[in-house]
Amino acid sequence: MIRLVFAVLAGGLFGAGLLVSGMTDTRKVQGWLDLFGNWDPTLAFVMGGAIVPMAAAWLLSKGRTPSLGGTFPAAAPTVFDRPFVMGSVLFGVGWGLAGLCPGPALASLSFGGTSGLVFFAALVAGFAVAPPVRRTLDGPAKAA
Repeated sequence: MIRLVFAVLAGGLFGAGLLVSGMTDTRKVQGWLDLFGNWDPTLAFVMGGAIVPMAAAWLLSKGRTPSLGGTFPAAAPTVFDRPFVMGSVLFGVGWGLAGLCPGPALASLSFGGTSGLVFFAALVAGFAVAPPVRRTLDGPAKAA
């Protein structure tokens, strides 16, 4: 139960950070991506505000166990394979076109109007369609 409470608190803090920083405003994100136009560098500060404490947390967690039980996840392997590149490109194109990624999309559901709902429906559809498409692209498993 305590893990659920902390998950809700962390999610609320994340959502509040998105709102306060303006990252639920699609124009802010699109301004970040407009390198040769009216570029808005403020997203770099938001990213830095996330990367710096996370890097410190990774360093401080080595050899320790979480206070709420379980284990800390291992660092993900760095593999630049076809699924990684394709997923990155699709995410980037969607982020650039819509100006939202999943976190801000959820946060904007309460005030995003019809366009926010359409984006969220497309996001859920993408989550549903991705596994069968991935299986098709990967082809049949090779016999060992």
